Amino acid sequence: MSANDKPRRVHFQSPEYLVERLDAIADLFDKDRTDVLVEAIREYIDETADSETFQELVATKYYDDQLEFETVKQLVGAETAQRLRLLKADFESEPFDLAAPTDVDIYGDDVTTVDTTDSDER
Repeated sequence: MSANDKPRRVHFQSPEYLVERLDAIADLFDKDRTDVLVEAIREYIDETADSETFQELVATKYYDDQLEFETVKQLVGAETAQRLRLLKADFESEPFDLAAPTDVDIYGDDVTTVDTTDSDER
C-alpha cells in the first residue's frame, strides 16, 4: 500500500485450503498474508476492469440508470467514465429536427443502373 492509501479492515470467510495456500505463498515470498491478498485483489480488479465484457456491462447499467457516475468512475477509471457520460448525454438529448433534403441529387450525372432480373427469366 502507498502512503496515501487508508487501510480498511475487512473480514471474510474462506475455505481453509485457500488460507493455507495463501499462507504458504506469503511465507515463500517472505510477505504478510494481507500484502499477498491486497496484491491479488488489485491484479484481479485491474484484469477485470480491462475486460471488454466488464466495460460493456458497466456501460449498460450506467445507461439504464442502475449505476451512478461516481461508481462508474471507480469501476472503469475517470477517462472511460467521462466518455460514457458524454455518450449517455448524447443518447438522452433530443435528435435534431431536420427534414430530409428533397432537392439534392446526391448522384449527380454518374448514375449507374443495374439489371436485377435473372438472366434465365429472359
